[in-house]
This record gives sequence, C-alpha cells and structure tokens, in this order.
Amino acid sequence: MNAVRARLDGDRWHWQHGPIDIVADAHGEPSAVAAAHEAAWQRFQGVLAELVAELPLLRQPVGDGPCPLTGPIARRMWQACAPFGERFITPMAAVAGSVAEELIACYRQSSIARAWLNNGGDIALHLAPGESLSAGIVSDLDSFHFNSCLRPSLAGKAVISFQDPVRGVATSGWRGRSLSRGIADSVTVLAASASAADAAATMIANAVNTLDPSIERRPASSVRDDSDLGERLVTVNVPPLPPALVRRALDAGAACASVAQQRGLIHAALMVCQGQWVEVEPICLKSPAPDAGTAVSARPVVGTALA
Repeated sequence: MNAVRARLDGDRWHWQHGPIDIVADAHGEPSAVAAAHEAAWQRFQGVLAELVAELPLLRQPVGDGPCPLTGPIARRMWQACAPFGERFITPMAAVAGSVAEELIACYRQSSIARAWLNNGGDIALHLAPGESLSAGIVSDLDSFHFNSCLRPSLAGKAVISFQDPVRGVATSGWRGRSLSRGIADSVTVLAASASAADAAATMIANAVNTLDPSIERRPASSVRDDSDLGERLVTVNVPPLPPALVRRALDAGAACASVAQQRGLIHAALMVCQGQWVEVEPICLKSPAPDAGTAVSARPVVGTALA
C-alpha cells in the first residue's frame, strides 16, 4: 500500500497512508508554500515504514530507563509519554501528534505566515510573528468527519496567537478513533507541541472516569486486535448517567489536567461529558456557544476544527 495525496482546495492537501490520515494547510508566499507541501509530502511517504520497523518497542510501556527507540518520530513519541510513565502508557499514545509535529517542521520558515497539519484531530501548528489561528471545538467526536459535506457543530473556539506558548492541539475520548479507558465524550488539550498535547489528552481522557455497572467496557484486544493496551478494559458504550456521576468523572479528569498543567506539560484543557464540561486554566479562549453544555468548573473552551 502506497501513500496517496489529493488536493482539496486552495493550498489544502489530504495525505493518507494506512492508518495515517492528514489534512495540511498553509498560507504565505505561494512558491514557499508549494515547496513546503512537497517537502512534507516527501517526508510523509516514509513515516509509516519507519514506525512499523519499531512497532514492537512502541507498544511497550514507557519505563524509567533511557529511550530504547532510534527513529526521530518514535523517540518524540517516547519523550512525550515519559512524563506520564508512573501510569501505564506506551509511546503509541502520542503517535498522531508526533507525526504531525515531524511534518510541521517543513513549514517553519519566514515566508510562510501560518500552517497546520491535522492528523485525525491531533494538530501541529506553525505561526509567524503577528499571526493567529482559530481552533473550533467539536465536543461530539462522532459528528466530525473530514470527508463529510456537513460542517460539525462547534461548541466554541480558541484563538491561538504567535505569542502564545501553544503549537499543538489534541483531542481524545471514548467516541474517537482511539481507544479510551475513560468516559469523556472529548478531552481537548493545548500544549507547546502536538506530541505533548496528544499524550496528555490520552491520559486526561482516561482519568475522566467513574465506576457504574451500566458503562460497557471490553478488553482492548477484543475491540482492536493490534491495540497496545492488551487485555486492559476500554470503554465501548456509555449510556446516560446521573449528572452527579458525570460531574464526579469530570472532576477526576480536571485533577489530572491540573497536575499536568502545574508540571508544565499542558497549557489548557477542556473536558466534555454528556452535556457538562470543565476546563483547566483556559487561555486565548472564546466563550462557548449557548448550547455547549453546563459548566461544572472554570470557564470557556478549546477545540480541533481550524480556520
């Protein structure tokens, strides 16, 4: 299976290779944008084989010892997950963000004003001085499909400017394409890099959790036979829960996010579950839409659809 690409519109491209699915957009001097797209495409074509070559190690839990990986993306995955190594986490928790981060390097030049690479909802950004980018919040991951002609319903947005220490946005949750051990509909994280945001979103989404017999969980290996989670239980269905139980789960996620923020691992986080939401230290954020749900703590919102 070879990598394929298609121009979407203007300077937006869609690149796909196996499970890697990226939308790339850039704005700036036309020849520089074209050259950056081509350089990123050339790099993209070798990414899957590079990761597959180290897949057995990438599926092993991050430990206390030195990084055992050799490739630049694989090492970035390990480094993003290492701060969470006191709990079970493998480098695969940061794969999408790390791939996007590797490719955004092709756009970091003065003649490109801004660029973003969205790898299935995990986003790497480039912003030149004076530039900014709006990120729209999609709280229901099931409603968001890049190939759909319907625009997803946005709950709010964040405006990320050049001076903000944010160059990565990632979203995780049990409704997304990745497996989750928690019950969050979505957890969106802003961080200094896409790899850091990806790892943190995974761990915070796992922490948005509660015990209730109506929540359906299955061994990860029975849901996806190539999962790095093995026999660990993952969430496959969450029925409507009592609001107090939802709030308890969100508070648990907020506690995890607060620790990550205090350690300098994230800049802000938004957790959404069954119409309730909670944030940790939002910055450059706009107020949520009137139907965005009920705030159980803190203030506005973050997200994944870019403009």
